[in-house]
Amino acid sequence: MEIRYPKPLVPGDIIGITAPSSGVPESLAGRLDFAVKQLHDRGFVVDMGDCMDGSTHVSGPVEQRAGEFMRMLLDPKIRAIVPPWGGVTAIDLIPHLDFDAIASAEPTWLVGYSDISTLLTPITLLTGMATLHGSNLLDTPYRVPESLMSWIDIASLPTGASFRQASPRVYRVNDWDDWENKPEIAEQTWNGSGAWERLDNGQDDVSVTGRLFGGCIETMVNLAGSPYLSTKALRNDPSASVIAYVEASSVDATTICRHLHGMRLSGFFDGAKAILVGRTGAPDSPTLTQTEAVLDALGMLGIPIIGNVECGHVPPQLPIINGAEGHLVFNEKDQYLDQKLV
Repeated sequence: MEIRYPKPLVPGDIIGITAPSSGVPESLAGRLDFAVKQLHDRGFVVDMGDCMDGSTHVSGPVEQRAGEFMRMLLDPKIRAIVPPWGGVTAIDLIPHLDFDAIASAEPTWLVGYSDISTLLTPITLLTGMATLHGSNLLDTPYRVPESLMSWIDIASLPTGASFRQASPRVYRVNDWDDWENKPEIAEQTWNGSGAWERLDNGQDDVSVTGRLFGGCIETMVNLAGSPYLSTKALRNDPSASVIAYVEASSVDATTICRHLHGMRLSGFFDGAKAILVGRTGAPDSPTLTQTEAVLDALGMLGIPIIGNVECGHVPPQLPIINGAEGHLVFNEKDQYLDQKLV
């Protein structure tokens, strides 16, 4: 599969904001305004969509959300689309998207995680357009640790560029800022420390290369086995290889175990040279931890499984480009992920 990368963001570009899943409640309007101001301060123009209502679990009727999302994807003047955050039912947009039109259009940076990965990964797998699994709009004002990069800086890189990220060895869990009363907060309070961890029993040094893809377990499992989550296109070249990444949002370990078994049986991890597992604040089950759930479902694959990676719901976020060529290194001295836009 040929991966098509959007043009790098530059000041003056238009960034579209729409909520394909859940919108922003009135109580967080101040945070939304502050996040938009950060984009303006960096020289970008903002196209604020109509689908932003946060009074229910969706920002509007599915036809309206899909229509606005497609409008922004197909408008060559809009260079990036950044939803405010995820939600719960972005999956209802899937049958309303024109994947052929997306494949024919000039690529646009689509950014997000959580429920937004329900859209990111299928778009890359079906159209070849690179998508960016990273922070959402309301998290954008936060300062990024030095070993990571912001989604804006990554989306500003030209095709052919490469960049390296590694664990900052700090994180934040079960402690969220009060955006309602402090909408302009831009510094995280790190209340945990820890680095990447080898979860499987392998002792050898890890140095593998492959196309990157993945997302949130709880949302992607609902597409597993369907054409929308088939990874065959990334592996159609006999020499091609892939690196998968997954992360648990909030459900208990036994549910995650069942989800991962199903994704494995559907072929989601076929051809993977390694699997990255995001650090999670999701609960263990009485007889099963989250780590044990991963190993129960994926340990038999016999490939490196690296855990506590910053690619999930526990801040900070390590942005990953779906479709980019990744080079994962994990040994006693070095642990990092290189990504190349080729």
